[in-house]
Amino acid sequence: MPSSVAPSSVRTTASHTASHAASPDTPGAPSQADLLDFADRTAADARLVASLPLDPHGRTWIRLEGPGGSEAWLIGWPPGSGTGWHDHGGSHGAFALASGGLTEQSLAARLPTEGWKLLELADGIDRERLLAAGDGRAFGPHHVHQVLNASRERHAVSVHAYYPPLPMMRRYSRSGQVLRLEAVEWAREWS
Repeated sequence: MPSSVAPSSVRTTASHTASHAASPDTPGAPSQADLLDFADRTAADARLVASLPLDPHGRTWIRLEGPGGSEAWLIGWPPGSGTGWHDHGGSHGAFALASGGLTEQSLAARLPTEGWKLLELADGIDRERLLAAGDGRAFGPHHVHQVLNASRERHAVSVHAYYPPLPMMRRYSRSGQVLRLEAVEWAREWS
């Protein structure tokens, strides 16, 4: 989870017990489609969405139990907030919007996961999606993106699910076509 939220704004409702070593293609493991279906159904649960405390200064979240041992989160995004560039440590995932809107900027290229600190990106690999309430998106284990609430006035609320549960996240900075590995966050840091 993002490190920008103060611990006092975190509420836990359930935890997972799945192994971080599980592979996305483990028999019985949830697929990208399963995770997207879960995110869509959960985002449509008005009572659950209303239970999320919204903070005008930082993202808030509630940890959820996802399908098949996956990790899931209900996240509140204040106006102007975002994740920065990151990946999901080899997990595949999905997210869906319950309210408001989010912009996803992603790279349409499979980046190496190890052995580099600085990459020069080729032209034409940038993608941008605008997602509104009711929209969702699934992605594979090598997905690099950033998610932003570009609104100046309105919170967004979304549901995110990952399998296997996030072992880590790599954080990147970007300057033009140069992507730099800045940090690696481990699951124990946000659990």
